[in-house]
Amino acid sequence: MKNVVIVGTQWGDEGKGKIVDWLSSEADVVVRFQGGHNAGHTLVIDGITYKLRLLPSGIVRKNKISIIGNGVVVDPWALLDEIKEIKSKGVNVDKSNLILSESANLILPFHKEMDEIREDAAGKAKIGTTRRGIGPAYEDKIGRRSIRVMDLVSESNLDHRLETVLIHHNAIRKGLGKKIFEKDQLKKDLLKIAPEILKFSQPVWKKIDEYKSKGKKILFEGAQGILLDVDHGTYPFVTSSNTVASSAATGTGCGPNTINYVLGITKAYTTRVGEGPFPTELKDKTGELLGTRGKEFGTVTSRKRRCGWFDGVLVRQTIKISGINGIALTKLDVLDELDEIKMCIAYELNGKKTDHLPAAADDQLKVKPVYKVFKGWKSSTKGIKEFDKLPENAKNYIKDLEKFVGAKVSSISTSPERKDTVLIENPFN
Repeated sequence: MKNVVIVGTQWGDEGKGKIVDWLSSEADVVVRFQGGHNAGHTLVIDGITYKLRLLPSGIVRKNKISIIGNGVVVDPWALLDEIKEIKSKGVNVDKSNLILSESANLILPFHKEMDEIREDAAGKAKIGTTRRGIGPAYEDKIGRRSIRVMDLVSESNLDHRLETVLIHHNAIRKGLGKKIFEKDQLKKDLLKIAPEILKFSQPVWKKIDEYKSKGKKILFEGAQGILLDVDHGTYPFVTSSNTVASSAATGTGCGPNTINYVLGITKAYTTRVGEGPFPTELKDKTGELLGTRGKEFGTVTSRKRRCGWFDGVLVRQTIKISGINGIALTKLDVLDELDEIKMCIAYELNGKKTDHLPAAADDQLKVKPVYKVFKGWKSSTKGIKEFDKLPENAKNYIKDLEKFVGAKVSSISTSPERKDTVLIENPFN
């Protein structure tokens, strides 16, 4: 049995929801291992649209175990709201099919406020966060002052932990001229929801070990994309967690040898939400066309995504960083109407060619893309399920892309519908 990790190879929004849903139909266990409710996955099943933020994509399928790992930061109120929302669509959610790591760190109201305060104060230098408190919550985790799920068990322990974290936050708030955050009401609010949260709480590392020993198929579901990784992304315009495949091990408490296959979800063009460098961005009619045809608006924030040509240099880089075995190419049909299609195959920096994105933020903003131009296919690929039935120019584009990035194209998505997929290689086999 293979255990599969799914990661985005770009800046997120690559269409992971559909691919995760397709693979979760074969998996026994689906696990979230990093991020928070700042990233959304949209699933369309039997005409019903599900928009998930914290819950793993397996939750919408019967007889699947869904796990939120220790690497995820959890807004407990957002989680309960999402459970309520998904239940209203006829999906069962209880402790038999949802497990929450007892070690997961909580996002609290002062984290969200701190996110907003910093973004507003930064002006033009803002990062472009979702303002949901993700970054400040990870800071508290690393600073060893965070509130974790297990802290909800004991009122006296919770009181002590809140005291510790608010000493830090209130010092910053005072310095910024903001009101201090009062502890008592927050403690009451947390104790009120504690029973609802704690009923899902378990040692995730132990449960995954148990599922491994039983030969269960485990799907590890990443959020965001590798280019938003705090170490390997376009820093500082990144998220606050490691989004690479190896985080599946640390974010759940299983060893790296648990991972047998890494699948990189890759959009046939490139998009980005928020601020930061974007070498192949198109600020013209073609960019508008990609955005319109691809419905490029954020699942969680509804923010308009920036659009551009496929950046082969960046995807080749993320494939190497994350040890990707194969890529699932999504949204091919969005390119159907274009006369010509471009792929970035190198950069120019200060008059010299380079084969990778430099680490320095200033250089990332300066690089100019070097393109290879392909003839468009000018015919519909929507709903095609066999590679040989794709237009010849589409096949040429895919084959060239595959060769350049150095990873096999294992599937091709030709519409948002799960059934509209060209399956070349099943990662679980």
